[in-house]
Amino acid sequence: MEGDGRAAGWGGWPLAAAGLLLLAACGEGGDEPPSKAQAQAATAVQLVEVGRAAEGSAVRAAGTVRLRQETPLAFWTGGVVARLDPREGDRVRAGTTLALLDTRTIDADVAAARTDLARARAERDRQRRLRAQGWVAQARVDAAEAAAGAAAAALERALFAQRNSRITAPADGIILARRAEPGQTVAAGEPVLVLGEFRRGMVMRVPLSATDAAGLRLGMPAAVTFPEGVAPAMSGRIVEIAGRADERTGTFRLEIALPPDPALRSGLIGQVEIARPPGVERSAPLTVPATALFAARAGEAFVWRFDPATGTVRSALVRVGEIGPGGVRIESGLAPGDRIVRTGVDRLTEGARVRIATAGPA
Repeated sequence: MEGDGRAAGWGGWPLAAAGLLLLAACGEGGDEPPSKAQAQAATAVQLVEVGRAAEGSAVRAAGTVRLRQETPLAFWTGGVVARLDPREGDRVRAGTTLALLDTRTIDADVAAARTDLARARAERDRQRRLRAQGWVAQARVDAAEAAAGAAAAALERALFAQRNSRITAPADGIILARRAEPGQTVAAGEPVLVLGEFRRGMVMRVPLSATDAAGLRLGMPAAVTFPEGVAPAMSGRIVEIAGRADERTGTFRLEIALPPDPALRSGLIGQVEIARPPGVERSAPLTVPATALFAARAGEAFVWRFDPATGTVRSALVRVGEIGPGGVRIESGLAPGDRIVRTGVDRLTEGARVRIATAGPA
């Protein structure tokens, strides 16, 4: 029969190319075609029904324990650090002085600002008297008033720097990081300490893919466990779900509030399991055993698909993805319910009759 050299079941691949792929997979198959008796003999094979990887109804992931409120502490003005008492891991109480700037320059600025203000106010008063006597125009008085106002503002800035030349603990907590040392010059707003505040408790922060995060809601319960008994197993609840993915990792951050426990420490790694509500299941990919694939190249491979009507197998071209615990992900070429040969693929040829030895799930 005339044709274009293509064979059914090869997804439009040339017959010669398909044959080469099959020969490559079969190893030492020989150059002679099988005899009629061999072609008619049914080969015993194991079949597997294509299905989706078992995903379960729960989300499982690793997370890190953190104090929910971690506050960077900084000076309102720049200067030289004169005193920095707490070390990392120290517990502090609200109102405790944690750090001081060297205030010699700040004190000098305050004294200079007071002198400037006194001078400006004296000049303002003099201009007012001269105006009352008719010796100067009102514009001279207005200028003196403005200068006195500017001097008052400068003094207020200097006093503000003086008042805020110290850092006090805003709440009871623990020092998580110390980022400066005495004698170091720091800029205004540059954090010198990071305080983990006890008042908002501890959380487990968990990065989740968009698929895992789908369907999760605030308030849902979560089971938290820790390896090697570093902390007891406990129950928590979801208190925060990020509104957008992290730009670097593409994951969504989940926060799970944890009950108070003295064994908990910031930085502990644990496992979290969150049961999905009924009807909310993530879509799992199609997978097949790696042993079912042959003639793989450049993200594609072949499988033998079983035809129950004729008891034979036909090759099917599939596009493959990553390898996971459930097998090799199939991007296209198969559908749920298809039955394919699981093992012994190198003993088969196009249209070969097969006899089912065993069958099982993917």
